[in-house]
Amino acid sequence: MRVLLIDDHALFRMGLRELLERREIEVVDAVGDGEEGIALVARHQPDVVLLDMRMPGMGGLDVLRRLRADHPRMPIVMLTTSREERDVIDSLQQGAQGYLLKDMEPAELIDALNRIVGKGETVVAGELTAVLARAVQGGEKEAAEPMGDALFAELTPREREILCHLAEGQSNKVIARNLGISDGTVKLHVKAILRKLNVHSRVEAAVIAVERNQCGRPGEPGRWIDD
Repeated sequence: MRVLLIDDHALFRMGLRELLERREIEVVDAVGDGEEGIALVARHQPDVVLLDMRMPGMGGLDVLRRLRADHPRMPIVMLTTSREERDVIDSLQQGAQGYLLKDMEPAELIDALNRIVGKGETVVAGELTAVLARAVQGGEKEAAEPMGDALFAELTPREREILCHLAEGQSNKVIARNLGISDGTVKLHVKAILRKLNVHSRVEAAVIAVERNQCGRPGEPGRWIDD
């Protein structure tokens, strides 16, 4: 995988570059200026661009628009500290294939990049699931009978439990630890959830769960159910 970084914080650029290269991911370049980044993307044609949101001069969204116009199929991922709903929605509407947070675990970042580049998924940081759900709802939550929607009828009790943990933005490792099961078992359940809900990513599944009030109030843990 060949990555190009555009971020005006030099120390962050240097640290992220070293982190990626230690995991045998090639960083073709790392720059702090939007215009320079656009030129380097055209020159290097990377597999994915990691782009900061807040930059002096040309901001991240402006860079995103230019890159999307010139490279309509190139994966572009926002990597930022912003959890603002408007930033998330604007980025996705402008064609970003991911919206990730700078404080995420390195393993989660690598996994997200592999899913974006290798599988063509759109990946949004799990902590922002509620933000997406609010946007889908237009700011209004419609009451629904918990676990009563026909869409969820095929889910087993354990799959419903795991879906609610996904809706809280938990990673597979955290879910496995909370439920006392293996990472592999969680992955199998997640695959089954995506298939039964007819969605392509855990973010989509989580948004649907929150939107249709399948897990109670945000942040309220569901019941733990034994296998």
